[in-house]
Amino acid sequence: MDYAAALRYTLSLTDFERAPASLYAAANFDLRRMEGLLERVGAPHLGTTSVHVAGTKGKGSTAAMIATCLSDAGHRMGLYTSPHLHTFRERIRTDGEPISEAEFAALATRLKPEVAAVGRDLRYGEITTFELLTAMAFMHFRAKGVTVQVLEVGLGGRLDATNVVAAQVAVITPISLDHVDVLGHSLAQIAAEKAGIIKPGSTVICAPQPEEAAQVIEGACRQRGARLVPLGRAVTWEGHGGDTRGQHLTVSGLRGSYHLSISLLGRHQVEPETPQPIAAQAAESWLLPGGEPMAFDVKEPTVSLRRRGFTAAVVQFGRKLANALSYWVGALALW
Repeated sequence: MDYAAALRYTLSLTDFERAPASLYAAANFDLRRMEGLLERVGAPHLGTTSVHVAGTKGKGSTAAMIATCLSDAGHRMGLYTSPHLHTFRERIRTDGEPISEAEFAALATRLKPEVAAVGRDLRYGEITTFELLTAMAFMHFRAKGVTVQVLEVGLGGRLDATNVVAAQVAVITPISLDHVDVLGHSLAQIAAEKAGIIKPGSTVICAPQPEEAAQVIEGACRQRGARLVPLGRAVTWEGHGGDTRGQHLTVSGLRGSYHLSISLLGRHQVEPETPQPIAAQAAESWLLPGGEPMAFDVKEPTVSLRRRGFTAAVVQFGRKLANALSYWVGALALW
């Protein structure tokens, strides 16, 4: 297939992003068919460190910021997000670069007979558009030698196609009522679906939540032996005003403080439910060493970090964190 044919094939499958709400039902989401497809192509989802991002608001922005910070720190990054703005290729990125048309077409061609084989097994249903794209992302990341993959959940979490990984870091952005027909009609039910991405022994970065949702997430962490890092308690932030060019804030994490500037205007951009504090803490949890608290001047992050004896990778992280949070312009691209 060429790229145009690959797109037609991809869209010929069931697409719950475009389907009427009446077609949404828990029975339509079965991870066993996703696992079966991946097994047929060598289980490309396994063996790569994963950061998994779920939530109702800001999860795409948060995922992209985390990926950019870790990429500049020296990791070979894969980023999988949805939906896209202009092209399906935006959903699958390595170090910020979208998958090429030729690579997209080659993966669709490789997967088509495997998708058909899974569909002939009537126990678990047929592969969907989102599941195909998710499999393509895993295969692309393995082919590109990705060392860390950041995965944005498509819907919910527990039964989402991305939830075939054993993520070392789970990130849960603010939760509110969404997709109630499939996720549940209460915050507790929806939080339980989002908390389905939490794996035993993982670190969980959680944005401030309504009490009903927070209790569910805390319970899931206890049950699975996961380390919970709650923003607003373990991690705090403070806005310092600004002008028409941007505003300033300090994020105080578990290992230090980050003095940052962002070009986004409005007080709501420096409140707890925004991606900046969540992304900073998720990247810190994965990358930064223990010991001396970390702080840097956003204008000269490299100089201030080197002066304090941090390694090159951490210096790169500091600079990129400042840049990423300053110039964020959308959920699928950083600049």
